[in-house]
Amino acid sequence: MSQNSSRKINVGVIGDAGVDPGSEIYQLALELGKTVIDNGYRILSGGMSGIMEAVSKGAKKSTKYYDGLCIGILPGFDPQYSNKYTDVVIATGLDTYRNAIVANSDVVIAMGGRAGTLSEMAFAWTFKRMILAYKVHGWSGKLAGSKIDDRKRIDWEGDKVFEISNADEAINLIKKHLHHYDKRHYSIISAMKENQYRL
Repeated sequence: MSQNSSRKINVGVIGDAGVDPGSEIYQLALELGKTVIDNGYRILSGGMSGIMEAVSKGAKKSTKYYDGLCIGILPGFDPQYSNKYTDVVIATGLDTYRNAIVANSDVVIAMGGRAGTLSEMAFAWTFKRMILAYKVHGWSGKLAGSKIDDRKRIDWEGDKVFEISNADEAINLIKKHLHHYDKRHYSIISAMKENQYRL
């Protein structure tokens, strides 16, 4: 990437807040959290329950984990609503608008999800972020392997929502393709000037 090479890559993890700790998708999120930290990245999430909790909990199982690698961007003003595994809690008071902050991570990984996850995936698509999606029930499964719309976001024909089934696939795709996503969205006006879409 053309960014400062010493900066840690932020991996935004989005998905269901209401999943059961004993569920298969919760276990997938635990695995993902550990693997993300194993590979030297940082985790950014909504900081609350479900997938957000699991990915931060899993991060702490990595031998490369240290305090500060799990950041939670909360919708409310009160940091007490964060899950106990999040290191840095940012209580934004932005409600659902905070989804745009998580979606502006260097890469976004979706696991299941309902309308909130869908909005984050749409934001990430608009922001020209690399998006990976687990092929599970919910919006990640519905959009995995597809393009969210027909705009040309970047100068690479392989751009899409990448379908994954496990953490190793996610890391391999990030290492292989993240360099294609070195340019970011600046404004709707600039995108119009690039003829990406019309209002």
